[in-house]
Amino acid sequence: MDTLRRLPALRVLGQLPVPVVAVTEEGTVLYANDAMAEMLGLARDRLESMNFRDVFETPLGSASAVVDLQRHANTLVELSHADGSVVRAVMSRSALQRADDDIALVTFHDLTEQLWSRGH
Repeated sequence: MDTLRRLPALRVLGQLPVPVVAVTEEGTVLYANDAMAEMLGLARDRLESMNFRDVFETPLGSASAVVDLQRHANTLVELSHADGSVVRAVMSRSALQRADDDIALVTFHDLTEQLWSRGH
C-alpha cells in the first residue's frame, strides 16, 4: 500500500490504457493522457491547450463544465475527432466526487466502431 501512496498521480494516469481527461469548471483541459489524444486524433499538447467544449459534441446546458460532465456520467456522449468524424463513447463519473471539487476527471470507453458495425 505504501508503494501505491508514493506513486505520482499524473504518471499513473499517463500509463492507463483508457482515455482520461481532467477538465476545469470553465472547460479548460488540464490534463489528457495519450489514449485520450489518440481517440480524438490530436496531439496531447494540442488537446491540453483546448477548451473541452471544443471537442464535446453532446449539448452542455450550464456554465460549469464540471456540472455538465457529471450530468452526462455513464451515458453515451459524442466527441469531435480531428478528422471531422464523431467519436461515440461512454463517459464515466468523475473520479473527484466532493461537492466542492472544481475539476472533473473522467474516462471514456470508445464505442464508435462497435456502434458503426451495428448500423447505429
